[in-house]
Amino acid sequence: MSSISFLEQVDRMFEKAAAYTSHPEGLLKQIRICNSMYKMEFPLKRDDGSIEVIEAWRSEHSHHKLPTKGGIRFAENVNEDEVAALATLMTYKCAIVNVPFGGAKGGIKINRKNYSEAEIERITRRYTYELVSKNFIGPGIDVPAPDYGTGPKEMAWIVDTYRSLTGDPLTAAACVTGKPVTLGGVRGRTEATGLGTYYGIREACSFLDDMTKLGLKTGLADKRVVVQGLGNVGYHAAKFMQEGGATIVGLAEYEGAIHNDAGLDVETVMAHRKATGSILNFPGATNLLKSSDALELPCEILIPAALESVITSENAGRIQAKIVGEAANGPVTADADAILLSKGVMILPDVYLNAGGVTVSYFEWLKNLSHVRFGRMSKRFEQASNERIVRAMAGAVGINLQDAELARVTAGADEIDLVKSGLEETMAGAYAEIREVAKRLDTDLRTAAFINAIDKVAASYTELGIFP
Repeated sequence: MSSISFLEQVDRMFEKAAAYTSHPEGLLKQIRICNSMYKMEFPLKRDDGSIEVIEAWRSEHSHHKLPTKGGIRFAENVNEDEVAALATLMTYKCAIVNVPFGGAKGGIKINRKNYSEAEIERITRRYTYELVSKNFIGPGIDVPAPDYGTGPKEMAWIVDTYRSLTGDPLTAAACVTGKPVTLGGVRGRTEATGLGTYYGIREACSFLDDMTKLGLKTGLADKRVVVQGLGNVGYHAAKFMQEGGATIVGLAEYEGAIHNDAGLDVETVMAHRKATGSILNFPGATNLLKSSDALELPCEILIPAALESVITSENAGRIQAKIVGEAANGPVTADADAILLSKGVMILPDVYLNAGGVTVSYFEWLKNLSHVRFGRMSKRFEQASNERIVRAMAGAVGINLQDAELARVTAGADEIDLVKSGLEETMAGAYAEIREVAKRLDTDLRTAAFINAIDKVAASYTELGIFP
């Protein structure tokens, strides 16, 4: 493990990128620092009547754009440094994918397995109360989302508590994203980060000169992939990579890892894990008892999708992948980053690659503010227009289309189609910007991504008149 903290890792990456810019030192300091940190401790009455004090945080890194945005994680090892680092990454991430939010993050120091569902609800609602009381939540202030250990249910409790405390009947739903669809959530949010990871890797693999330098062909068809972490992000990243033509040769979870160079079917492995409680002993696969051993398997693409600092100076030299796609936050330490780059590895940085979640959260926020489901206003019009065109073309060439086939080829875009299209466009556009900076300044993609983010945040502060 690295001897420096997660926040120090992020700041080192910031300083490396800042050296390529000409912004004043004061402006760079303003961009780097965390604007606000709220540390709270509140009592929880356990189901047995005992009282436990819960420790929690909410960090708002940058107010250059409002609201700030970032998830809430429930984790036993969460701390102020981690929350500040993750909020910092959120600022840069939002800038990179052109989402108009500042960065934020929240954390509650618990292992949710040790608490009942009723206790988790009381913790979530009390945390929301604390945020409301200190003006750390609101559609135009700070908009939380799910993260490690949280999901749609917790987001539903947050919006319900916020509405009851503020009496805001019109925009309350926009105080948090990642909600159930029935409570204002958006279709496609669940798979967004994993799907964005797939879109980003696919985009990176589409450039002939970049792939040639790695000794690879363009596309995903000839790529062996290892995914570490089969939570929501890792599972969907593996699923979409497989559907996109790549071969999944290694999968890892906390209980261990499995490997089969001929390929692993993601859905079958997940079914095996559900039936047995483990991915180990999957038919035809070799067991690796240490999950971290999967990181060193022979492959073209490695996707660490678990927690931070899993690739360090200790194991970076043994990584065999030619592309590392950071689906998790901070999986590669600063020291390991330097080692991988010296080996010629392409690193697709977390501040870009796992931005699918915040991108689709932005779509949900817009939906909540507009009170209109995406596609509702245009779907029927598009379908009717498409049908007229197809009928005219079919008639011109003498083809008689069946009604079912006509409906399939002329269907207008629904909400899920528009969300996926918007995410795909966002990831492609952001990668083009990062790649252009990397080529122009002859630097790596992570540094280019940070330079891109710094320039955009600096422009916002300048436009606000805070800096000349």
